[in-house]
Amino acid sequence: MAFMEKPPAGKVLLDDTVPLTAAIEASQSLQSHTIAGLSLPLPPKKLIGNMDREFIAERQKGLQNYLNVITTNHILSNCELVKKFLDPNNYSASYTEIALQQVSMFFRSEPKWEVVEPLKDIGWRIRKKYFLMKIKNQPKERLVLSWADLGPDKYLSDKDFQCLIKLLPSCLHPYIYRVTFATANESSALLIRMFNEKGTLKDLIYKAKPKDPFLRKYCNPKKIQGLELQQIKTYGRQILEVLKFLHDKGFPYGHLHASNVMLEGDACRLLDLENSLLGLPSFYRSYFSQFRKINTLESVDVHCFGHLLYEMTYGRPPDSVPVDSFPPAPSMAVVAVLESTLSCEACKNGMPTVSRLLQMPLFSDVLLTTSEKPQFKIPTKLKEALRIAKECIEKRLIEEQKQIHQHRRLTRAQSHHGSEEERKKRKILARKKSKRSAVENSEEHSAKYSNSNNSAGSGASSPLTSPSSPTPPSTAVEHAPF
Repeated sequence: MAFMEKPPAGKVLLDDTVPLTAAIEASQSLQSHTIAGLSLPLPPKKLIGNMDREFIAERQKGLQNYLNVITTNHILSNCELVKKFLDPNNYSASYTEIALQQVSMFFRSEPKWEVVEPLKDIGWRIRKKYFLMKIKNQPKERLVLSWADLGPDKYLSDKDFQCLIKLLPSCLHPYIYRVTFATANESSALLIRMFNEKGTLKDLIYKAKPKDPFLRKYCNPKKIQGLELQQIKTYGRQILEVLKFLHDKGFPYGHLHASNVMLEGDACRLLDLENSLLGLPSFYRSYFSQFRKINTLESVDVHCFGHLLYEMTYGRPPDSVPVDSFPPAPSMAVVAVLESTLSCEACKNGMPTVSRLLQMPLFSDVLLTTSEKPQFKIPTKLKEALRIAKECIEKRLIEEQKQIHQHRRLTRAQSHHGSEEERKKRKILARKKSKRSAVENSEEHSAKYSNSNNSAGSGASSPLTSPSSPTPPSTAVEHAPF
């Protein structure tokens, strides 16, 4: 069976970038350990008295903290092992095996290619796999094959999707990394590019080897150091130029991060244009989905550029977003751009355009010298399909942001309602109401007693009652204390 004959399996509705959380219900004593060289706060074991109630409670608290550290670490939380541990029902499949099956079928119909070795875990995506390749009649050249299945944002029809994937090798731009070969079926896509020994922009920042696993390369770098100011200016300008080119073409991107920027000579070249066609969620989705003003793919690209600029400047990602204050930078012009994309005000009020960033002092004086003319012809029919797909992607993002906003408000209200201060206020209020009710009841009773005595003193006749007749019940309503 050829690769194209694979029966459709449909897109994966699960968004792998959604953060998972876990609450400890039971615990087991384990040896202290690390993940990807990152020390984690696993509580120590105890040989004697390890079944004491106090010790178990303390250890459970420690284990919960351990899990919280993992699930709030952006890289670890997207790791396949963590996903499989926290959500085994949705992450039980062997994605490497699935990829191998698909790639094997491809080679049956394209015999000129040959696998050199699988590149294990070099990317962060669970459902995207890589293989080092060669062409049989050019054995010294090395290429990289990437395979990925469809994601939750795949809204193109199968026909339009396959046409656009096959169009990618025709895209020529000085700051886009060339696709050598591309093909797709109804459930996945396969692309081949030249292997670059220099690696990506992230490899340069972290001084990492391109073939090493993603976790090992980036989770806990030995040395944290940003790039030189001129590199920041040049690379930043090149990336903004290619983003503007894609925006002008109506081609949705939304996947900018340092691992998606290849270095070739003195040029940055953008990778993975296929991701938006496949409907894959963005690396930074868990960040920008928190901010309702970042609701278009253009604004997503600008926000992601802010993350990338921060990493180029300081040699590491920001601890959290929005960023309240920025560390000293090589130039205040860098800080100005960071503030416009990552600050509280920017995240609350919205992102600037790419054109606006290009006019800022950090990039406006950068001279780009390239003779390569950009070329990417997209037929009118496919442009319309891209426009509709882009609107659907943005609609899902807006809906998710709305749900997060509502959940945050509910959580805040519950937290406020359950706070110690709020409980004290409610108790004081209840006491005041109780006292007020008691006073009102006392006054009402006194008034009735006074009225009764006044009636008797004036000689007014009253109905006679026999000694055996019961006294009629009072019709006055008593105010029970709250």
